[in-house]
Amino acid sequence: MNPIFGFLLASFAVVIVWVTLNRVFPRQAAKAVIGLEQWRSCLNSKIATVPGATMPYLEGGCGEPLVLIHGFGGDKDNFTRIARFLTPHYHLIIPDLPGFGDASRDPEASYQVTDQAKSLCEFLNVLGLKRVHLGGNSMGGFIACQFAAEQPERVASLWLLNAAGTTPAYESDLLKRYLATGELPMLLRTASDFNQLMQMTTRHPPFLPYSLKYTLAQRSAADYVLHSEIMRQFIASPMLETQFNTINTPTLIVWGDEDQVLHPAGAAALQSLLPDSEVQMMADIGHLPMLEAPRRTARDYIRYRNGLSAENNK
Repeated sequence: MNPIFGFLLASFAVVIVWVTLNRVFPRQAAKAVIGLEQWRSCLNSKIATVPGATMPYLEGGCGEPLVLIHGFGGDKDNFTRIARFLTPHYHLIIPDLPGFGDASRDPEASYQVTDQAKSLCEFLNVLGLKRVHLGGNSMGGFIACQFAAEQPERVASLWLLNAAGTTPAYESDLLKRYLATGELPMLLRTASDFNQLMQMTTRHPPFLPYSLKYTLAQRSAADYVLHSEIMRQFIASPMLETQFNTINTPTLIVWGDEDQVLHPAGAAALQSLLPDSEVQMMADIGHLPMLEAPRRTARDYIRYRNGLSAENNK
């Protein structure tokens, strides 16, 4: 047999097997896809037990610890694609927050931002992390800011990606509609709503195989009741500007200018609250820059951190 023909035949067979697994056994295929992404980013799966919850997390890389907090409806793997550009520089720790991902779910628990900040504190204590660089997307950014304001000695810097927590950020049409009607595309009643969710959260949705979309959609739909309550508590959480006059932590504020979930005016509001901050607006990017433009988002962060190190070494 011609070697080239044999190679093509073998490759075709692999594709057929993958397509079959992807459709017939989507949960197993999704687990394999996620495992491959984690492996490519040099991340290992671990579990931490904190009071009242278990918090699985990803860990990998070397350097100073950088803890990354996902947003509402997300999980630790929201950062897996960007992690491959960060693990050569930093020691990444990426947890699932209680109520999300593979973390425990307690319908009787309180999930306000202050409660999630307490869970983050307990998580850091369990891992023995006294001082970290802290990043967060959307709700995760709000939690990161809350934690930095409450315990400034434990946060070396902040990285806020389309972060919630200020009144101007909540002026988006999507959240106005939620406050008026209770309807929110991020709360999936059925798995078939997943594509609408991706269109709403990203300007250019990243490729996700069928198995991964299926698995994420099924999980989100199963969490509808719990996540509806968590969203209610989240929206009711006091805004940062009503709690704190200033937060002095060095901060990189990143915002996709096509964000439909949180209004880009939130970037300026955060900068007013964080005097030692820099704003990076990302053109033609939506609510999840770390998923939509991972290389570019990581490059900007590494540049910021390098500048911060140079400033501190003067």
